[in-house]
Amino acid sequence: MNKNIHMAKTLSSQTLKKNDNAPPFRLMGTDNKFHSVEDFSGKCLLIVFICNHCPYVKARIGDLVSLQSKFPQSELQIVGINSNDPSYQDEGFENMVEFYRQNKLNFPYVIDDTQQIAKLYGAVCTPDPFLFDQNRRLVFHGKINDAMEPEMTPQEHVMENNIRKVLKGETIEKEFDPSIGCSIKWKS
Repeated sequence: MNKNIHMAKTLSSQTLKKNDNAPPFRLMGTDNKFHSVEDFSGKCLLIVFICNHCPYVKARIGDLVSLQSKFPQSELQIVGINSNDPSYQDEGFENMVEFYRQNKLNFPYVIDDTQQIAKLYGAVCTPDPFLFDQNRRLVFHGKINDAMEPEMTPQEHVMENNIRKVLKGETIEKEFDPSIGCSIKWKS
């Protein structure tokens, strides 16, 4: 399913399945603190694999900041994980700190410099979002919204709608709805 289309455009693929537990991690954030799955007690945990340079991430990062601001942390906590090769242009921790500041992120942004966490989650592109319920079981893996190209304006807020369903105890009909973005830059 991982067909690399032009410009390393990649569709997310399914490794984790519905009801799988969130793989644990302990990663350093741009706030110089370690963050792990257990640190977050909100009803929903949205883990999004993002990076600093990808046009898809740059186009959707404001949507993620807006999404976090719509919910108290008791209902939703977003965590951004950067699994790109830190030596790749515009990546690495210092650039993450700058990206965090420039985009006024209101959620932790952590570095997966070994790339082990991306592999555990089966993340392949940026952004690649995973939504977990209060028990940290996967309920949705897929796109933030229906804007599948950077220049598009979202019409359907897929992730927000799914978060609202989880908070109401409703079922998400489509548990996998692939995100699209740049491929994660793996270390060679």
